[in-house]
Amino acid sequence: MPAKTTLDAPAVPAEAVTPLIRGVAVLRRLTEAGGTLSASGLERATGLARSTVDRITSTLARMGYVRIDGRDVLLAPRVMELGNAYLAALGLPALLSAHADALADELDESVSLAVGDRDGIRFIHQATRRRAMSLSFRIGDLLPAERTAPGPLFATEWTDAEWRAWRERRAADPEDRGFTAVPPREHRSSDADFEDFEDFEDFEDFEDLGDLGDLGDFERRTARARKDGWALDDQLIEPGLVAVSVPVRDPRAGGRIACVASVVSHTSRHTAAHLRDTLLPRLRTAVAEMERELREAPEPERAAAPAGLATWTGASKQELGREFVESLARGLTVLTAFGEGRAELTLTDVARATGLARATARRALITYEHLGLVRQSGNRSFALTPRVLSLGFPPLSRTTLAEIADPHLAELADRVHESASLAALTPSGEEVQYLARAATSRVMSVNITVGTRLPAYATSLGRVLLSDLRPGEGQPGARGELRPLTPRTITDPAALTAALQEVRTRGYALVDEELEEGLRSVAVPVRDRTGRVVAAVNVAMHAARRSVEECVRDVLPELLETAGRVEAELRVAGRFARVSVG
Repeated sequence: MPAKTTLDAPAVPAEAVTPLIRGVAVLRRLTEAGGTLSASGLERATGLARSTVDRITSTLARMGYVRIDGRDVLLAPRVMELGNAYLAALGLPALLSAHADALADELDESVSLAVGDRDGIRFIHQATRRRAMSLSFRIGDLLPAERTAPGPLFATEWTDAEWRAWRERRAADPEDRGFTAVPPREHRSSDADFEDFEDFEDFEDFEDLGDLGDLGDFERRTARARKDGWALDDQLIEPGLVAVSVPVRDPRAGGRIACVASVVSHTSRHTAAHLRDTLLPRLRTAVAEMERELREAPEPERAAAPAGLATWTGASKQELGREFVESLARGLTVLTAFGEGRAELTLTDVARATGLARATARRALITYEHLGLVRQSGNRSFALTPRVLSLGFPPLSRTTLAEIADPHLAELADRVHESASLAALTPSGEEVQYLARAATSRVMSVNITVGTRLPAYATSLGRVLLSDLRPGEGQPGARGELRPLTPRTITDPAALTAALQEVRTRGYALVDEELEEGLRSVAVPVRDRTGRVVAAVNVAMHAARRSVEECVRDVLPELLETAGRVEAELRVAGRFARVSVG
């Protein structure tokens, strides 16, 4: 018998997939907790039995969506492919993010793009300035509409039913406890006190905004936003935070709001009035450029759909047995069927892309529609909603390359019983800086810590990184002497150039006692989505433990496998979010 409908828990359709509902709940609780919870914490947060939590997390770990570290369950970068599917299908970040980034650089202020998510707003792009006091919002974070600058702009297009839903939510959650990305509201404002105002379309009839005195604050701000075409946030989220917003309208959708662009600052730099007077004109110019981009962009071509996304789940079920919840894994692959050129899919499209039976795909879509992750878009098609970003994206949207590499380095060190490291070139190109490291316990081991800098020309890590430099990006030794650190160190520029060419050709660097006598190391590149080498991973050891031939035979394959895993997660994490390397 279907559950009774409530504001927070609408009736569960009879055909919904219960394990999928539970798996989504686990991902949401992990997201709200910042990406990490103990298994017992998940049990308390979800209300699920411990055995159910263990089976769900085991399945998610098999998919690469979480890592299990002792008692803790941690979100893993691979889970971002769910949010990536929504952002790719939406198309706006790909078209507009460069304009937002350019505006942030010009103004030296943070710039964001947001979409409406029911009675809230959700960020789809952030260009954040690095300051001691900087914006902490992340891609995917959900904020209550009434406490933001974009909110009143989106509310100008709300229906009466959407206004009623907003009033019900405000009454049920007056302190905004359901919005974990913002601090709780300290004082209940007046905007929940005007529940008898029904016809919000009448805002258009008001020429004198003074006539709106009987409405709540948010209703008045919405009316003002409709009249002015922009909106302000004067410390509604927290003291000191101010923002000005302008809607980006899609001419291909009848001029409806596609997203809202905002410039965000702090009162130590701008008051709200100063933000409006000085930066609003430039924001409007940037929005006009974004709207031109939308107008002139070609219609997205129907991309070739993937095939058989869920076919691997059967083998996992056979291998893991009861610990693998196949219906959960199959259901999650349904979300990844969407993407660029695949914003709207029919049931047949989804079944073909996943390799699932139509009945199985249909039940997953019914479940997602119930959870608010999918909506029907007409013509028997389905589309993802912004709520998909609630499945792990925000905590990972500001991950670093070191955080991605850490668990893989630890696994590598365990396999080869030697220390493993990740490093990148310093801005000068003369040194490498260690970003992450996994050491092994030996009587005699390589003693290097994160942050250590070493000369690039004499290290395997540096050779890999230097070998990828393009003409004009600097030459090894151009800014400093190639000093002999041991009798084996290459100090002749021509010989070093030849060595770097060999590294490019064979795809790895092996440095034998050039940095320090007795120290041998081998390194391979880590490439980003564009194919550029952004970092390198290596294994270093005492020369007595492995010969050069043994390094190539035994260690190099393990290094290449580790680099491949890091690159795979970097590609997912870096598709729509910036992954810091330094």
